[in-house]
Amino acid sequence: MKVAIIGVGSVGSAVATAVKNTGLVHEMVLFDRDGVRARAAAEDLGHAATFGFDVKITAVSNYRGIRGSDIVIIAAGANQKPGETRTDLLENNADVIRDIVPRVMDNVDAKKVVLILVTNPQDVMVMLAQSISKLPPSRVIGTGTMLDSARLRTILSRQLSVSPQSINSYVLGEHGDSSVVNWSAVTVGGLMLDDFCKQSKISLPKTTRNTIEHRVHNAAYEIIRGRGATWDGIGAAVADLLRCIINDEARILTVSTVSGIGKNVLAMSLPRVVGAHGVITSLMPKMSPQESAGLKRSGKIIQKNFNAL
Repeated sequence: MKVAIIGVGSVGSAVATAVKNTGLVHEMVLFDRDGVRARAAAEDLGHAATFGFDVKITAVSNYRGIRGSDIVIIAAGANQKPGETRTDLLENNADVIRDIVPRVMDNVDAKKVVLILVTNPQDVMVMLAQSISKLPPSRVIGTGTMLDSARLRTILSRQLSVSPQSINSYVLGEHGDSSVVNWSAVTVGGLMLDDFCKQSKISLPKTTRNTIEHRVHNAAYEIIRGRGATWDGIGAAVADLLRCIINDEARILTVSTVSGIGKNVLAMSLPRVVGAHGVITSLMPKMSPQESAGLKRSGKIIQKNFNAL
């Protein structure tokens, strides 16, 4: 399996490390317009590889170097700065995607390649990349709310004193401020959340749930305020998505891909079955009227931002 990573800044480098550590990739190509940075990243990661999995890691500053890649991960573009929202990056990063995607497509096999988008605002970038690449929507995938959902599970696990692996919970819609916590479908150990709380004698009132939602929505801002950017979480999310594709796991992940949502065709995150050829099936979970309305609002925001391009 050959994987190319486009852009090796702080996020791209974290993605490269996480991908290497899966042990599922035999060759990894790091592309960056700054050839010195790409070579430094490849050299450093190559040293690290001697302590773990044997991966061939090369650096390139010409797109010909990504030829033969089965999966291309696009992590290029500006990252959020303190005080910025993901939407603030719209115009600049749209130009980045417009530049990168045609060059990628000129050097990969369009019949099999899978594109993974990390660049924000992610849902809009997925729509743009799919439109430019002309690939089937199932093979143009954003990590979407995988990280948001992981944050929700982590916060809930601390609140409920159970492992996050025992919690099944999703954040839906935009990977951004309008995302929706799908409380109606949360299960813990196979029990609906309210049943688990009742049996465990745990109180989780509306005020607490509102606080949890606030923490999920603001997690990235808090991390950016403290360390300048987020990278470890998204690196792990990309590696998990990659693992799901390479192993054809048919696992359910809240990824973003272009599909029909109501009257609109747009990209947003829903629970989706993901396998070797990308997204297999999109699912619509149980939602309250408020959650359903929130998802529609989220979709309108994504569509408005895409139309602005």
